[in-house]
Amino acid sequence: MDATTPASTAASATPGRYRFGLFEADLAAGELRRQGMRIKLHAQPFALLGMLLARPNEVLTREDICRELWPDGTFVDYEHGVNSAVNRLREALGDKAANPRFVETVARRGYRFVAPVERLDASLKAPVADEAGDAVPLADARGPHSEAVTAGVLAAMLSQPEDLPTASSRVVQTLFLLLQLMYLGFYVGALGNLGEISQLLSELPHPAAIYFVLVATAAMMIPMRAFLLSAVLMRAPRLRGKYLRLWPVLLLADALWSLSPFLLLNHINFGLALACTALLLYAPFAQRSLMLMLTREPAIPTAQQPK
Repeated sequence: MDATTPASTAASATPGRYRFGLFEADLAAGELRRQGMRIKLHAQPFALLGMLLARPNEVLTREDICRELWPDGTFVDYEHGVNSAVNRLREALGDKAANPRFVETVARRGYRFVAPVERLDASLKAPVADEAGDAVPLADARGPHSEAVTAGVLAAMLSQPEDLPTASSRVVQTLFLLLQLMYLGFYVGALGNLGEISQLLSELPHPAAIYFVLVATAAMMIPMRAFLLSAVLMRAPRLRGKYLRLWPVLLLADALWSLSPFLLLNHINFGLALACTALLLYAPFAQRSLMLMLTREPAIPTAQQPK
């Protein structure tokens, strides 16, 4: 760190080590790390992080933040100062005001930390407030911030927005739409050749069950693909959140339909079908990455008011 945490912050943020998502913060040492890699963060944004971690899921008003960061009262333009501290903290965490995974803006009130927080040195998980205001263990907490929970649990295998390259939105949109059209082609092609597929499946165990799953998933996924096509083309609001809620269903369906090349064994050989299946297994993860790239928010200038 470039400087130590202000002494006044000790009153609101007990020195200790906290883990959230891919990050660990050591308030006593004044260090923020992401998967062991130290992240540069100035004293005031780090002090703000300490305040938020000490009170997860509680709203910190801008006035409270100002009093903690500038206790001597000499700082006049606290609006700009708080904005700058919040923006720098979000930049360090790879967070976005429009779709927060860590620091959420509460309109006309302040900010709160929405990701699960674990107090490492106390071997206890920090409590969060439920809807009735009672403290509950973090492991049992449920709320509208499921993306943050998913990021912590699946971080080892799923890319986060800050891990992805920057590319032309037109290119990213085109690739995503082509993938949706590819799956639509699979569904329509399968439903249009049920006689041939039924004959092919007859040589397998439980052909009737396999046939039913194939028809049911194709019929279910056609409207879902149509929704994704129209939502991306029309730039639907809050598209990322909606897609990430649908993604577990898409992952399951896409994993199942990665076997679709074997429905063409009357036309292609086994080796080609296996190669195509291997490629299709990556498709749901590619779609997720493309969606994160497509809905990525532009960087917020330091002096700009967070939304």
